[in-house]
Amino acid sequence: MRMILPLLALAIASPASAQTAPKWAGVWRNASNSVHIRAASCGRAAMCGTVIWASAKAKADVAARGRKLIGAQLFRDFRHAGDGIWEGEVWVPDIDRSFSGTISLRGPNTLVGAGCLLGRLGCKEQIWTRVPGRK
Repeated sequence: MRMILPLLALAIASPASAQTAPKWAGVWRNASNSVHIRAASCGRAAMCGTVIWASAKAKADVAARGRKLIGAQLFRDFRHAGDGIWEGEVWVPDIDRSFSGTISLRGPNTLVGAGCLLGRLGCKEQIWTRVPGRK
């Protein structure tokens, strides 16, 4: 009984998101391999993608706008929307703007981020590839 109560308290205190991390948690690189993000839980039942590495050019491009790329969240507050789709906010460093978007997996090592400027206008998709051996 002494062991059951602490374990029960731990289970109740643990957020649900920590227990059900999506298959897209991990480290990913963009198609040009200029940015690497770490996708991880960032709050109750939410996931975020934070820049952990960037090429010198990518960092300089964002610095020219007065921002820092390393540590920035490209994917913010993504929540499961059903059928393997996550919805949240995407920050586009090239134009320093945020838009609503979706994330989904196309196989275990391909992540697709998609978003539109306004309604269904100006829609774009970006392919991310899992970085092997990184968590």
